[in-house]
Amino acid sequence: MKSLEGKVAVITGGGSGIGKGIAQVFARENAKLVITGIDFLNTSFNQNESKKIDGFKNACILVEEFKKEGIQAIALEANVTSWIDVQKMVNQSLETFGEIDILVNNAGIATRNRLEDLSEQEWDNVMEVNCKGVFLCCKAVVPVMKKNRGGKIVNIASISGKRGYPGQSHYCASKFAVVGFSNALAMELAPDNINVNTICPGIVATKMWEYSRKKKALPGEDEEASFQRVVKNGIPQGVPQTPEDIGETALFLAMSEHITGQAINVDGGMVFP
Repeated sequence: MKSLEGKVAVITGGGSGIGKGIAQVFARENAKLVITGIDFLNTSFNQNESKKIDGFKNACILVEEFKKEGIQAIALEANVTSWIDVQKMVNQSLETFGEIDILVNNAGIATRNRLEDLSEQEWDNVMEVNCKGVFLCCKAVVPVMKKNRGGKIVNIASISGKRGYPGQSHYCASKFAVVGFSNALAMELAPDNINVNTICPGIVATKMWEYSRKKKALPGEDEEASFQRVVKNGIPQGVPQTPEDIGETALFLAMSEHITGQAINVDGGMVFP
């Protein structure tokens, strides 16, 4: 029997990037998967220079791939900042699979702006998706897990939730908040046999980093050279992390009975502790 055989996992923003990596690792272990996403951001600011993010479209494509492999999976369109959408997500998951054993809060956005250029609306947009989204999904899923007498919650933060970076004060604030929220919730839910942990990825070559490559490029430097310079100078191991790296850590936490309240860096040695 595989390690997640029969377990139901909800992964927000699971159609691409880190979320896809987590979904693929969970699929390998034969979990039943609920992959969520939205195609357009309902914010005043873009993600990766566009409001069109194809999250639900990518979730549907991934689910079709899983079904061909015999994996039980569904794709749901759900905006994590909407309580109505999140409740529908939970209800549809239960209607399809009967329970929710694992919640991975992966959906998130990032923009870059120094304080002087950072508007109130941009601050609110990042905090709403990255913080409120985690809160709402946990709030909706925890009663289900309590009824089942156990569960695993894995929240995806960032090394930016451990250390500040210029031009990212709003993003860092949102990820520090996820780490603190997760630690408090772990203590709150420990008597209910619900584990809550956080993963803090380092530099992962997802679409979010395509935007960062441009922002970090030096004069005359192309995007790939910019990325490789940041990796070389910033990561002691000298290589970027992969979505699969994060997926393997999420799997470890989803299987661990006595690890809770932790924020685990997967960053090649960038940040200690």
